[in-house]
Parts: sequence; structure tokens; C-alpha cells
Amino acid sequence: MSKARLYKQAGVLLLLIAAALAIYAFGIEPNKLVVRHETLAVPGWTEPLDGLRVAVIADLHVGSSFIDLEKVEEVVDRTNALKPDVVLILGDFLIDDVLGGTFFEPEAICERLRYLTSTYGTYTVLGNHDWMFDGGRMRTALVDVGIVVLENRSVRVGDDTRHFWVSGVDDLWEREPDLAQTLEYVADDLPVILLTHNPDVFVDVPSRVNLTLAGHTHGGQVRLPLIGRPVVPSKYGQRFAAGHIVEEGRHLFVGTGIGTSILPVRLGVVPEIVVLTLTK
Repeated sequence: MSKARLYKQAGVLLLLIAAALAIYAFGIEPNKLVVRHETLAVPGWTEPLDGLRVAVIADLHVGSSFIDLEKVEEVVDRTNALKPDVVLILGDFLIDDVLGGTFFEPEAICERLRYLTSTYGTYTVLGNHDWMFDGGRMRTALVDVGIVVLENRSVRVGDDTRHFWVSGVDDLWEREPDLAQTLEYVADDLPVILLTHNPDVFVDVPSRVNLTLAGHTHGGQVRLPLIGRPVVPSKYGQRFAAGHIVEEGRHLFVGTGIGTSILPVRLGVVPEIVVLTLTK
């Protein structure tokens, strides 16, 4: 076989591989939804809270490709089936600027989210896309269905046997996160879970916080072998891109989310609901 023929066949093969990857990245993976379980040993976690199950939902971006109101209902059903102790949502409920997207009103989204159930309720912060649209309207829609919106404040959560704090700061890009004000609400030494949409806040989180949860990055939406994640919306690059990060004894978990932004693509970063089991 001549070299010219070999080169032609190799070129055709590369084109077929590229086409298959494009079909998967734009048409298959963004439509998937998995449940990921992780157990985190958290410093300062107390005996009564050992085994607390936290359902983490990040970046729904309802209106992006494959993320419609039916997908929200699927997220709710699958989250409820996990029987979590608490549901924590990390912002960016909607989007109106993604290629091929369809805008959905905040009230329609929240009408589906009202059916989330857990032992201690659902708590959230707002993301940059929520504020870019209308943060006040998004907040009202959430509060009207019983979801607690935390804006630079903390609430004590629990029952007769277990107590902890859930704190939430404002979005880093569109608002003014105030960690000092947020933690002023914490009136005792019980464990604190801090919610922030943007993980870049973590560099300033004090050790008083036992665990910080963030979204925003989508895990870069694309993760390539050897290269990693070419684009991560963080000034720290891949440092806070995804997963469990420990720095100087402080713990951060970044969820890679469910929807997409800018481009409706996911490759190697499957949409996920995360269940964190927190232990001593």
C-alpha cells in the first residue's frame, strides 16, 4: 500500500474519531445524569453528625441544552430517592445565553424544585447567572417554595439530636461576598458548612468553617487526557476546578454541576448529583 493511501486512510480515521467525539460531547454526555457518592472525613465534625448525608446540586442552568423542566423533575426525583439529610444547591438556576438554549422563568423552575425533600430542608446561594438575569426575582421564587436563600448569613439547622450551621455568601462576580458578616451569625462551636457559588472565595475562608461547598466551574465542561481541563472560569485555573480539595487543613468540595454555559458541551465531565457522607 502506498504512503499516500495510508495517509488518506489515517486522515479519514481521524475525521471519524473527531466526528464521534463531537456527537458524544454535544449530543450525548450533556444529556446524561449520574449520582456520585463520596465520603469526606471532615475536621471538627461531631459524633452526633457522623454519617450526615448531604445532597449537592450545582449549576442546573435550566434552559441550556437538554436541561428543561422535565430534567429538573428528574433531578428532584433522583435526589429524593437518595433520602438525604439536607439538600444544598450552589446557584446558577437558569441561563439565557447558551447556544441552542431555551429560557425558562424562575417561577416555573422553582415550582419543580418545591418537591425536594430531606430531613432538614433545602438551602441555597445564588450564582452569577441568577444575578445577571434578576437575582431579586430568583430569590423570591425560591423563598416562595420554601427554599432558604442565604446571602451573607448563616442559619442553625438540625433537630433534638443533631445540629450544625449552614452558611452562604453572595456571589463573587456579581455581588459582594462577606465572610465576616456571614460567620457573625454562628453563635456556638457547632460545625459549619459554607455555601459559595464561586470556589475562588475559598482562599479567604477561615479554619472556623469545617467544609466549603462550591459550584460555578462545571469542572471545565471538558476534561482531556494528559491536558486536563482547558478552560476553567477561575482565576486560579485548575486549582479549584472540581472535587475534594484540601489546603492547610481547610476542606473544599467543588461540584461539576448539571447544565452547561456558553457552549452546550460536556466531555469527560458528566452531569451529576453528588451525595456527600460526612464523617469525623
